[in-house]
Amino acid sequence: MRLKHPSNSASQTVTSSDTRLLVRETLRISANLASAPPPAAVPERPLIRDSNFGGLVEDQFVDSSYRLICCEEIDGQRWKYFADNKSVKTNGSKKFKKNSIRAVSLQDPQVPFDGMMTFVRSYVVPEGFPDSVTPAYVPYMTWRALKHFFGGAMGVFTTQTLLNSVGVSRNQSAPGAVAINWILKDGAGRVGKMLFARQGKKFDYDLKQLRFAGDLLMELGAGVELATAAVPHLFLPLACAANVAKNVAAVTSTSTRTPIYKAFAKGENIGDVTAKGECVGNVADLLGTGLSIMIAKRNPSLVTTFALLSCGYLMSSYQEVKSVVLHTLNRARFTVAVESFLKSGCVPTLQEGNSMENIFSFPWSKHRPIVLGPRFKDAFQDPNSYLAVEPIFEREKYIVSYNPSKGNIYALFKNQAKSDDILKAAFHAHVLLHIIHTSNQNQYSSWREQEQDLSMLVPTSSDLQAHIAESYKMVSALYVPFKNKAKEQGWVMSESLLNPGRARLCQLDK
Repeated sequence: MRLKHPSNSASQTVTSSDTRLLVRETLRISANLASAPPPAAVPERPLIRDSNFGGLVEDQFVDSSYRLICCEEIDGQRWKYFADNKSVKTNGSKKFKKNSIRAVSLQDPQVPFDGMMTFVRSYVVPEGFPDSVTPAYVPYMTWRALKHFFGGAMGVFTTQTLLNSVGVSRNQSAPGAVAINWILKDGAGRVGKMLFARQGKKFDYDLKQLRFAGDLLMELGAGVELATAAVPHLFLPLACAANVAKNVAAVTSTSTRTPIYKAFAKGENIGDVTAKGECVGNVADLLGTGLSIMIAKRNPSLVTTFALLSCGYLMSSYQEVKSVVLHTLNRARFTVAVESFLKSGCVPTLQEGNSMENIFSFPWSKHRPIVLGPRFKDAFQDPNSYLAVEPIFEREKYIVSYNPSKGNIYALFKNQAKSDDILKAAFHAHVLLHIIHTSNQNQYSSWREQEQDLSMLVPTSSDLQAHIAESYKMVSALYVPFKNKAKEQGWVMSESLLNPGRARLCQLDK
């Protein structure tokens, strides 16, 4: 007789029950999954370009570790500026890390063809085209380009014929080779003239500085031409370089001639004034040519003669541009007017302002104490400095700040800024510069008397904020009186003559 083990029976019963329960749960879960809606597709995060992050990065990644502090637009392209969220404690308060600002571009990189077209347009059409010119400009320049095309082609044959006629050589190939060298020399000059034409609006507001710079280049080109006598085997490269300099000088002379004559004309007689002025120049040119022929017959020292004539030419050029009295306030004359107003409370007359204008402040110079319309990244490297001055200019359409590391005053414009706002920002920048210079001079005198280390004479961030707040109060009280006194003296103020940058601060996206 066999005995049954109750433990085995109970184990089989439990196992059968667990199996049925497991099957039931599996069927229920499968049914729920079948009836559930499909998961929503995760949207692809847009990629944005950032030079600091190194390529394309996700916008959500930037927002999670960096705080958006500013948005900027320049020529239709937008940039966002972020600061590192990891704050540091300074004097018991939390602040952003210094030099933690990162610029992020919100558009794809420019297509190479579009970049090339932008580059070409900067040379062949005026700034602001087509809104800056009349509709007749395009057909006029089209026919003018065709005229110069045929004229340039014809010039090759006429030059070759002239050289052959004066007996350059009886060899059939020599006149052609000489003519080609001559044409290459002239072609290099035309290329230089074309490249310098990119200065654009600088011919309108810094015409005195450009006119004098052109005369300097004219003398430089003449000196290089004389150098070909010492090294005749380098005739072609030296002649090309000389022609480039002289053609650039010709561009500045031609481009600045009409505004200068316009300053002399009263009424609608600009054409008459221009014609008579050119006649006087031609007569003087002929007299100078005759005198040089008489001097050349005595075989004088070439270097001595050139040095004397160059000194007379440059001295006359300097006095020529200094004698021009313009009614407009460009950067140089605006600086003279504001500095005189801050020191004496008076705006100089037209004659005084033009005579005190600095002719040697060339428009391409990068060492300027005041920068109008810069990029945000040029004005601020420390996010704390921007966040400290932003509330002061909440009601203004601009922001003015000082960068101690570069020693410059920066005036940034918001996208709502109008012409008067830009003029006010320029005035504010000069006021702030005046306050900083006065403070530095006072500290220098005080520290020198106490024999302290002058290398420590650097304004702190709190000092700069106090200077900016003080300048804001001064501008609120002095800007309108300055404008009224400038108009009484006959000055014409326009923001375009100050040549501000194109960067503008935009409102942050909500």
